Amino acid sequence: MSRFKVAKTADIPPGQLHKVSVEQKEIVVVNIDGDFFAMDDTCTHAGASISDGKLDGSTVTCDWHGAQFDCKTGKLEKFPAKINDLKSYQVIIESDDIFVEV
Repeated sequence: MSRFKVAKTADIPPGQLHKVSVEQKEIVVVNIDGDFFAMDDTCTHAGASISDGKLDGSTVTCDWHGAQFDCKTGKLEKFPAKINDLKSYQVIIESDDIFVEV
């Protein structure tokens, strides 16, 4: 795995979703009360951008059809039919830099 600098901590306030591109992958970085998490930005149901969704606590709801994912793990929490979890990535903070391992 390689690590990539994706943002500064100040770029992503608490409760915000931030879309980045790393190695031709779209990834969403989430700030949950000062802790940062990263996962694929493409919903496994119909391809919507997760970063356009609504964040409530550590759960993001996809804007298109309401699929809900845990931002800490990428696991599907709620959807009428079974779809795949989102791949999650390790986040490393050094000083005020955010790195994602891909």
